[in-house]
Amino acid sequence: MNPKIFVGAAVAGLAVILGSILLIGPSMVVVESNQNTSSEIENIPQILPLEITLDDISVTKISERSATIEIAFKISNPNPRSVIVQTMDYQLFETSYSDSEQISGGQIGSRPEGMVEFGSNYYTLLGENSIVLRDKITLVNSGNTPELWSSLEDNTASWRVSGDVFYNLSSMTSGQENELHFEFTK
Repeated sequence: MNPKIFVGAAVAGLAVILGSILLIGPSMVVVESNQNTSSEIENIPQILPLEITLDDISVTKISERSATIEIAFKISNPNPRSVIVQTMDYQLFETSYSDSEQISGGQIGSRPEGMVEFGSNYYTLLGENSIVLRDKITLVNSGNTPELWSSLEDNTASWRVSGDVFYNLSSMTSGQENELHFEFTK
């Protein structure tokens, strides 16, 4: 007997086992409070959506040429299982200057781009825990918005932050991607 046949059969067997683990995986569904549950959803473990709060927003450094704003979001997982927070996209508005003109925004984290991603920037949020995601924004003073710069210098800025969080319920390869929209004023 040729030993290549045994090696080939072993590799094929491992590929089938690994493929079934990746494809089947655990199934979980996010159920909103006003949604009716059907009999097929009742058999799948249900989880609560993540909870997001604006932890802090402050102007930490300001000069005639630039301003540095630090922003922090607290994300809480009320479920017993962990979730993977891939990205948080947000938009920042200073409402006394303009409620519709975005002054800045950003993205915290990254989405995987392929089966295996090395150096990914996503966050594992363990069950019944929370994390704080921070970002630093640098605004350049163009001289065209003196009322905005005045409110930043006087520390009288009123903020509106909106955005979306994208997360998976169990792992990058199983479960489903979920999106949670948020909006805060301060």
